[in-house]
Amino acid sequence: MLRRILDRVQEKWFDGKSRWRRWFPLYEAVDTFLYTPGTVTRTAPHIRDAMDLKRMMVTVVIALVPSVLMALYNTGLQANLAISQAGASPLPGWRAEVVRLLGLGFSPDSILDCAVHGMMYFLPLYILTMIVGGAWEVLFAVVRGHEISEGFLVTGLLFPLILPPTLPLWMAAVGITFGVVLGKEVFGGVGMNIVNPALAGRMFLFFAYPLNFSSADAWIAVDGFSRATPLAQLADPTLSLSVSWKDAFLGFIPGSMGETSVVACLFGALVLILTGVGSWRIMAAVWTGAVGTALFFNLVGSATNPMFALQPHWHLVLGGLMFGTVFMATDPVSAAMTNPGRVIYGLLIGVMVILIRVVNPAFPEGIMLAILFGNITAPVIDRLVINANIKRRMIRYGLR
Repeated sequence: MLRRILDRVQEKWFDGKSRWRRWFPLYEAVDTFLYTPGTVTRTAPHIRDAMDLKRMMVTVVIALVPSVLMALYNTGLQANLAISQAGASPLPGWRAEVVRLLGLGFSPDSILDCAVHGMMYFLPLYILTMIVGGAWEVLFAVVRGHEISEGFLVTGLLFPLILPPTLPLWMAAVGITFGVVLGKEVFGGVGMNIVNPALAGRMFLFFAYPLNFSSADAWIAVDGFSRATPLAQLADPTLSLSVSWKDAFLGFIPGSMGETSVVACLFGALVLILTGVGSWRIMAAVWTGAVGTALFFNLVGSATNPMFALQPHWHLVLGGLMFGTVFMATDPVSAAMTNPGRVIYGLLIGVMVILIRVVNPAFPEGIMLAILFGNITAPVIDRLVINANIKRRMIRYGLR
């Protein structure tokens, strides 16, 4: 019945020379979201594969589910811990009122209290991101006459996961606008962007509004309480690390909402690798580059910079290294395409993230800049690999 209704709508409103024809991408987006596209390639060459763009995006969303759940719980947990232990107050406004209206409290021992409190910060950012970013996607698709892709489902979910919980909503709107428009659409839209749109939006916000990312009170959603992230604590010789390795591995630490849990990221990595959506070569190369560079700095040592002594197993569980490696460095559009290129690309990101963390203590996190730099150099890496293969084959067959 639903299929017949959609077919009648298309025939009446969008076929032929209808004046509504220009809005066909909106109808097509709904149709292909509900059903497999009916267009079939009948002439060679073509490849038959069950993994189309829709299934690929849905797979990434499924892989992100544990990170989303941890974002809800840990955001509320950190706030409730501050409320119970430090005597802080919930941030004033509608969020605290909603929690009270639901008959809940701010107990760090209650999973429901923590999840609902965290939801009051994650959901507004997520909904706003989907509305604003989705509007830009639709606008560009309608103007160009292109289909509306499911790709934004992933970008719209990744973006709020890499933001601090207290970021003002208008800043999130500005950030996702920058990421979608200047990070993707100006290059031609889905499949044409040279950088990850979600990271491009966060980069813009980080440099345009640094206090909302670097100040200690950005990470705990309570009033009158501030606490630096573990990486910021390690970079400051006057501070001591306040979390255990186990808590950092599980994700019970301050940070961007979806980046803290290594366990959740590893689940996502398993899903992406088993389905072939994410490259295990890139993930392994990033981790290898990070561990090797960290060991190098451990051997060099420094009397003034404590980050030189930070061991590799700590680097892997702090900050957004694991999240960025699994969900952003492996972006099939902006990452390297050739297998040797993926290894070089991953090693470059792994080396750079540790280099930025250690050599520049004023900027304790480096995964964002490392991945963006890797995105920009990926086409060059692939070109060098392809040229090397061509040269090797020409020599093999005596053509050079």
